[in-house]
Amino acid sequence: MSGTVDVNGPSNARGSGECSAPVERSAASAFAAPAGLMARRFRGFLPVVIDVETGGFNAATDALLEIAAVLIDMDAGGELKRGATVSYHVQPFPGARLDPAALTVNGIDPFHPLRPALPERDALQRVFREVRHALRTYDCRRAILVGHNAAFDLTFLNAAIARAEVKRNPFHPFSCFDTATLAGAALGQTVLAKAVTVAGMPWDASSAHSAVYDAERTADLFCHVCNVMRASYARAEERACALGWLAAPPVEAITDDPRMAT
Repeated sequence: MSGTVDVNGPSNARGSGECSAPVERSAASAFAAPAGLMARRFRGFLPVVIDVETGGFNAATDALLEIAAVLIDMDAGGELKRGATVSYHVQPFPGARLDPAALTVNGIDPFHPLRPALPERDALQRVFREVRHALRTYDCRRAILVGHNAAFDLTFLNAAIARAEVKRNPFHPFSCFDTATLAGAALGQTVLAKAVTVAGMPWDASSAHSAVYDAERTADLFCHVCNVMRASYARAEERACALGWLAAPPVEAITDDPRMAT
C-alpha cells in the first residue's frame, strides 16, 4: 500500500499565458501544452487529491494512520485524468488517541507487526516530494487539496504538518476543492459511493475506507465533474480573456499568505 507509481508525468513544456481562443482547442494549437493548460485551468493551482484514515475525528488529538495522494494529470486537449498514487501507512504520534470505533470502520491495526508505517514527518516529506515534482511539471505555483469532505482531510494534514514541523508545505493552507460539494451540484449526490455510481463508475464497498481506494475514487469523481464542465469553463475563459484577466498574473501571486511560503 506504500510507495510511488508512475510519477514522471507529462513533459515540462510551458504555455504562453496569452488569450486567443477558448480552452477546448485542437492538440495542434499554440496553447496545447499540458503545463500551460493546467496552470491556466486552476489559476496557477495544481489539484492534488488527499485522503487520510485516522484514529478519530479530532485532528489535534487523534492519530493520522494512512495518507494517500493522487496526482491529477491533463492531456493535450485539456481533459483531466487520474494520475499517480502515492500512499503511506503512518505511525501514531506519541500520545495520539485511537478511537476503537474509528479503527472498526477503517479496519486498521496501528500496531500490527507487519504494518510498514513511517513517522509522520517521513510520510509527509515523501508525499510532498512527489507533489513538488508535479508542480514543476505543470508549472503551477501551489498545490490545492481535493478531498471528499475536504475540510476533514485538510485539517488532519495541517495538524500533522504542525506536529512534524514540516517547513516546506506545497499545499494552500486553507483553500480546497470539495468533491462532496461538486458532486452535489453536478450529480445530485453528496455521498462518495453514490456520486461515483451515478457518474457511471464502479464502486467496491469492500475496498472503501482505505486511503488509497477513497483517494482514487475521489480523483475519478473530480476529473469527471471538471470534464463535463469544460464547455462552461471555455465560455468563462473567453469572458476572462475579454476582460483582460488572463493577461495578468493571478492575484495570489502578489498577495500570498506568508504561511504559504516555500
